[in-house]
Amino acid sequence: MTSSSTPAPGPSHASEGHRPLRRLTARGRGEAHRASSPLELFFDLCFVVAIAQAGIQLVHAVAEGHAGEGILNYAMVFFAIWWAWMNFTWFASAYDNDDVLYRVVTLIQIAGVLVLAAGISRAFEDHEFLAVWLGYVIMRLALVTQWLRVARSSEAPERTMALRYAGGVLLCQIGWLGLVVLPEGARAWVFLVMAVLEMCVPLYAEKDHPTSWHPRHIAERYGLFTIIVLGETIAAATVAVKNGIDENDELGELLPIAAGGLLIIFAAWWIYFVVPIHIHLHSNKQAFLWGYGHYLVFASAAAIGAGLEVAVEQAVGEAHISTLAASAAVTLPTALYLLTVWALHSRHFKFGISQQLVLPTTALLVICCTFLGEWAVLAAGLVSALAVATGTTLTARMTGREHRQPVSAPVS
Repeated sequence: MTSSSTPAPGPSHASEGHRPLRRLTARGRGEAHRASSPLELFFDLCFVVAIAQAGIQLVHAVAEGHAGEGILNYAMVFFAIWWAWMNFTWFASAYDNDDVLYRVVTLIQIAGVLVLAAGISRAFEDHEFLAVWLGYVIMRLALVTQWLRVARSSEAPERTMALRYAGGVLLCQIGWLGLVVLPEGARAWVFLVMAVLEMCVPLYAEKDHPTSWHPRHIAERYGLFTIIVLGETIAAATVAVKNGIDENDELGELLPIAAGGLLIIFAAWWIYFVVPIHIHLHSNKQAFLWGYGHYLVFASAAAIGAGLEVAVEQAVGEAHISTLAASAAVTLPTALYLLTVWALHSRHFKFGISQQLVLPTTALLVICCTFLGEWAVLAAGLVSALAVATGTTLTARMTGREHRQPVSAPVS
């Protein structure tokens, strides 16, 4: 985004206070001390309710031996949750004025995700997507009203951009009807086509005039959502271990899974937050790739928790799958998380082949851990922890070498 397209910095929430209603105009990209608002944090927490429901259904599908069908349904439902969350996040980064109408419309979006969450079990079990579609439409139409407010409050070319957003989102909702009215065999293709079209809307809308999203604010929003998703993963795994101990008294069988799972999640947190990613977000091209790629980051992070639940159920004899399949339910999403975080985050801040290879090599080793039977999860956790230690050591050594380099004499 060029400086010529950036609006002048606007007043912050703290300085302006809350007003009943005002124009929905762009906030400044250079605004200082921009932080997530209480409404945004509330928004995130409510969205994680839907992610938790998707994870529960994924556990049931994998544990019953229907991994392929479960993963497909998970991918479809998770896209609806993630895309609605992401669209609001980038919109709020540019246009959050915190007036009454803005708050009400945001609360409507929250209501939409709760409707979607209520329909997730039927989508998995009965392939009935009506409630999921309805919840998604509520969220998307609420955002359309926000874009129409922007169009009313702005002038060309910003107005054109806002109208493109509103029109594109509306048209996509018509296409999503295919999940409700078309035969079951066609729904996967409907999802694929509509997901691509949805992701093209921002590219088309902002091709002439980008929004004034705030790099630090966006990085913080994504980071906070990652923390919430990882927290949900810990909660789900903890409940699974507790139930396994209470109902089957299998503490010895579950300790390696619990320890390995905890190491994986701790490493996932460390690896994500080790770099200041906002420094990399300079333009829409970089930001779109980074933001879109987080579909895999969020989905894999949540799937790790589901995989740990599957591993626990298999260990206590409640899952109708092999130890290899249960291990893969943990190691595969862990490897995917490591690779996507490396591709989106870490590689931009790594120097030298040794640093660059840490996370890809770790992902490969985690996949190899799948074949270690009942010790697979613990081994994957130890490998993930070793990756953190290795990365930290390499960075410390490079920093030490830079500090020890003599300062050359000034040229006269």
